[in-house]
Amino acid sequence: MAIRLGLGLPQTRQYDIGRDVPEVARAAERTGYESLWVFERILFPEPATQGLYGIPGLPWPDQYRAVADPLVTLALAAAATERARLGTSVLVAPLHVPFQLARGLATLDAASGGRVVAGLGTGWSLDEYAAAAVAPFERRGAVLDEVIDVCRAVWGPDPVAYEGSLTTIAPSAVGPKPKRPIPILLPATSARARRRLVDRADGWMPVGAGAEALAEQWRLLRETAAERGREEPVRSVLRVNTQHTRAPYEGGNRRPFQGSVEQIAEDLAAHAAVGVEEILIDLQGGARDAAELTDLAAEMYTAARVAGV
Repeated sequence: MAIRLGLGLPQTRQYDIGRDVPEVARAAERTGYESLWVFERILFPEPATQGLYGIPGLPWPDQYRAVADPLVTLALAAAATERARLGTSVLVAPLHVPFQLARGLATLDAASGGRVVAGLGTGWSLDEYAAAAVAPFERRGAVLDEVIDVCRAVWGPDPVAYEGSLTTIAPSAVGPKPKRPIPILLPATSARARRRLVDRADGWMPVGAGAEALAEQWRLLRETAAERGREEPVRSVLRVNTQHTRAPYEGGNRRPFQGSVEQIAEDLAAHAAVGVEEILIDLQGGARDAAELTDLAAEMYTAARVAGV
């Protein structure tokens, strides 16, 4: 059975958000993509306190200079589509007030007929934390835990009541409710993160950086699930950040998902063989406008299926 494929929506500075998001979303659904995804970057520091992903000296990509709000982007896509699931990969949980985030996701799910998938993470940018976080960077794990708790409470039956370090909800009716339980997906790059995922989340959202590395991460996650007695299957959505080139990449140090459509499709097949259920393909950085992104997405979908994905 073919793996499910998703597409990253246009959020970066070369796109007209109000026009291009609905256009790309409709085209992706017609092509066969089963899900549409957004990411979160709230600012572009000049100069940055730290390098990209916290790696010293690694520059931030220029496309991060203007990234559209993820939930607004998904709302535009929801109104333009009928079937595709609407996912976040990922929302930086500590940049959001937990109660308001829970209500926003619930409202989007209700409005879209039950299509939201909530990918949550803790982020890495100290500049973003300084601008918007609800707690210091050092408390990021605890904040993520509270966000998950508040979401589960708000999405559950009334009366909703919760008492945490950031959130107090007196017994209240809180609506609208999601159309169905919204799945929560988390990254898991450490032993602690794997335990959190196994104990508290519905699924896993890794980033593609090589099939062997993915297989090892998947093995560790399954071992953690077995150790902690989890019987419910762990859903999996692999995020793929592509570096598309119009001609095949011929260098000897080609990274996964770098090169032509055909080369990227081969990498997709290798990663799919590890056993993930779905792959989110983000192509927006390599396209000049929505028309090019739409054409590239269709070409990539066909190439992936030809490659056996």
